[in-house]
Order: sequence, then C-alpha cells, then structure tokens
Amino acid sequence: MMSVRVGIPQTLKRAALSSKHTRNIALQSALVRRGIHTESLPPSASQEILNQQRLKRPSSPHFTIYQPQLTWLSSIANRATGGALSALLYGFSLAYLFAPGTFDSTHIVELIVGLPEYAKYAGKFILAAPFAFHSLNGLRHLAWDMGKVLTLKSAYRAGYAVLGAAAVSTIALVLM
Repeated sequence: MMSVRVGIPQTLKRAALSSKHTRNIALQSALVRRGIHTESLPPSASQEILNQQRLKRPSSPHFTIYQPQLTWLSSIANRATGGALSALLYGFSLAYLFAPGTFDSTHIVELIVGLPEYAKYAGKFILAAPFAFHSLNGLRHLAWDMGKVLTLKSAYRAGYAVLGAAAVSTIALVLM
C-alpha cells in the first residue's frame, strides 16, 4: 500500500491564511491536508471491480416502462413454445436412442392406457396448446415474411385470430 499526501503548496497556503483571511473557517478547513491511500491491484481485480460496479447500475427499463403489447408477448410465447416442443422432441429422441426397449411405441401406449382419464386430458392439453399456438403463430410470421398484415391494426387482428384459433385447435386436439 502506498501513501500519498495531497495538498496546496506552502506559498499558496500562507497567502490564503494571512491575517485578513484567518477568520474564514471554511477556507481553512478546505486547505487542510488529507492523505490519500492507494494500493496496487493485480489485473484480475480490475475485472472484479467492474463487475461490482455493473451490479449497482440500473438495468435496462424494457419491462418497467413499456406497456405489454400483443406483438411482443406473442413473439416471446412463440419462442418459448418452440423451445419447449424442440426440447420434448430431442429429449424423446435421445431417450429412444439410448433405451429403445423402454421407449418404443408398445411401452408408451401401455403407459398411457394405464393412466386415469384426467391425466390423459392434462397431458393432451400440455402437448396440444404449445403445438397449436406455435403452428398458427408460425403461419402469422410467414404472412409477415410475405409482406402481409404489417400495419398495426392488421397485426393485432392477426394476433387475436391466432390466439382464438389456437384455443379452438387446442380444445379440438384434446377432445380427439
């Protein structure tokens, strides 16, 4: 640790503290020498200091200042349902690859037949809702890619149409 003394040179101090300025207490207290302590840090510590400073900064106000809109909520839901459906597909594929005797069609059908009715309907709903929404919202995105329904009013209309069609499709798939 290094100690460094910082202050005003003696000539300026004497001039400031002459008889006509001696009654000025604020000036005297401002001219008192204070020690400043510095310490050498390894390069890795600078990254830690930056990380600590970043934690104290406010985060981007994206969710706190904007009103939720159908367009970005449906975009988030589309990504979430796509990720969930992909994880389910890849998970089942890997399970079948590593244990083909356990995850073949016969065993899965036997498992599902043995479930109570409420569990079957719940399972169908859990699979059908993301599938229906992701499929129909994908068609909406294809329409956007073709330059259709790009106005704000038509984008909202298409968004509500996707939500309604997804609800009807989910119910139809569950009742099959």
